[in-house]
Amino acid sequence: MLTSPPVPPPTPSTVWLARGRHTGPTAPDVLRKYLQSLKDDATILDFKELSGADTATGESAFEARWVLPDDVTVRARLTLAEWSGRGQEWTLVAEAERPWDLRWPSPAEMFWPWDADAPWGQETVTGQRYLDINPLPDDDKDVKRTLRGALRDTWTVHVLVHEAMTPDERGRRSLVPLLPPGLHHRVVEHRAAPHQLRTVNWALRDAGVELPRGGALVLPGSPAPAGYDGADFSVRNMFLDGTHPAELLDAIRRFVDLSRPLPDGGEVALTALREQWQLLTLEEELARERQLVAMYSEALEAMTQSRDLYREAAEQAHEALAAYREAAAAGERPQPQARATGSPFQQLGRTLERFKVTAMSLRPLPAPRSTPTGQHERDEEAGLTTETTSQALREPSEAGARDGVNEGVQRHAPELAPAKDAPAEQQAADR
Repeated sequence: MLTSPPVPPPTPSTVWLARGRHTGPTAPDVLRKYLQSLKDDATILDFKELSGADTATGESAFEARWVLPDDVTVRARLTLAEWSGRGQEWTLVAEAERPWDLRWPSPAEMFWPWDADAPWGQETVTGQRYLDINPLPDDDKDVKRTLRGALRDTWTVHVLVHEAMTPDERGRRSLVPLLPPGLHHRVVEHRAAPHQLRTVNWALRDAGVELPRGGALVLPGSPAPAGYDGADFSVRNMFLDGTHPAELLDAIRRFVDLSRPLPDGGEVALTALREQWQLLTLEEELARERQLVAMYSEALEAMTQSRDLYREAAEQAHEALAAYREAAAAGERPQPQARATGSPFQQLGRTLERFKVTAMSLRPLPAPRSTPTGQHERDEEAGLTTETTSQALREPSEAGARDGVNEGVQRHAPELAPAKDAPAEQQAADR
């Protein structure tokens, strides 16, 4: 029976998620130096690099904690995957003590230094950069491949802008920095050239959305969040002349506010943040030790109860064994005899009668005789018993056997044959 894959839980409102790739070979060193500088400046409270025993093989992880102006504590964990040919993928999960406010600083800025050529600011699926414009490739096949990757991405919000005409210097600036800081490393902006509109819409037709000419579109992702409608998240006119794109920014904010499930791998990352957190304060360490003491106390109490129950069961078993041994030493208890029915002679007679019936049932039946119809009934009416009938049948058979033997001797040894009976006349004369 086919079963549908389990639906991931929705992303909690207190959680901030992002994923990217660092293309350089020194990602761990960059993280150590930058986190230490932020700690020295009191931007973050503390950070910790986890040991190899607390991470998977080939991975490294860093934890950091900071406090926002409203006395809201944020805990964040960044995991670096194993090095590959294109660099190291990083996954960042941050959780605040209350629902996330997009006006708060991006947690990525608490781990990575930002500059124009920062090697860490690339999105993992399409390879496009954050906080920058990303023109679509010139080749149509590459355009389709890029848009298909953007549609299936579950970590990043992808925005597609069509340039109705070649923009000037002000129009070549990215629109993402105009968003609140909490979206700076969660949104990627793609730019389609004027002649690429037909190719773009052909690649988007399976998703059921369309990019307006000279407009913009927030891509739905896969799966699309509940309540998504392409018409509600598209902008008909985009003026790339430095004008503030209020309509597009509002569409992006509304899209982010939609309830979306945790992205692929997001549930694992969030569980690691909550259950394997190592950067503890003194109060948290004390609370954890108290929790461990309470847990050990409950386990000890359960073991004590089990020991008492076992001891009670053992005592009952010893008592039962002692009672059994006493009964065995005193001898077996006489079993009640079955009540006899009738006298012993009657029982013996019934037993012999059963043996007789059994023997007669096992005795072979005599060969059937060819008698006229009704002869058996007439014999029974005449009062002939079974033994009488058997004797009458046995005597002729014996006589016939003797005659057959005498005839054989007469034929082969005449001198040994008995004398024949005299004729009837001679017998009469002799008498």
